[in-house]
Amino acid sequence: MKDSLRTGLSFGVTSAIITTLGLMVGLHSGTHSKIAVLGGILTIAIADAFSDALGIHISEESENAHTTMEIWGSTMATFFSKFLFTLTFAVPVLFLSLSTAIAVSIFWGLALLTALSYIIARTQRKQAWKIMGEHLLIGVAVIGMAHLVGTWVAGMGGS
Repeated sequence: MKDSLRTGLSFGVTSAIITTLGLMVGLHSGTHSKIAVLGGILTIAIADAFSDALGIHISEESENAHTTMEIWGSTMATFFSKFLFTLTFAVPVLFLSLSTAIAVSIFWGLALLTALSYIIARTQRKQAWKIMGEHLLIGVAVIGMAHLVGTWVAGMGGS
């Protein structure tokens, strides 16, 4: 059961960070609307948390190597970690100007990703800087691409 919870937690947290930051940055670049960014975060917290949980559930079932309890453990850990960590990104949006909230969220997300990567590296007895660097590079790439797409969409004129 411990491996199932670790799988769900690590997947849910990583997905919360990457998906939410990508959406936030893209929506900010494209709309500059606080309500659009907040709506996106809440949609991810609900719809994408269920989607990811079902994805893990089906993936674990398809391996035909886990007990029903292990499968449901991964499913629930994925849902709750994705849901709760996604909601943490709503806090700065609620209380700060949108541009400041985006900057704070990027810092928060990359700090979480760094911490998770460090824990994974230490657990596997691997060089932390390699795993942290790889994961941060992917996170920054997603943020950059989402910004470019948002800017491109905004340039289309909105019609």
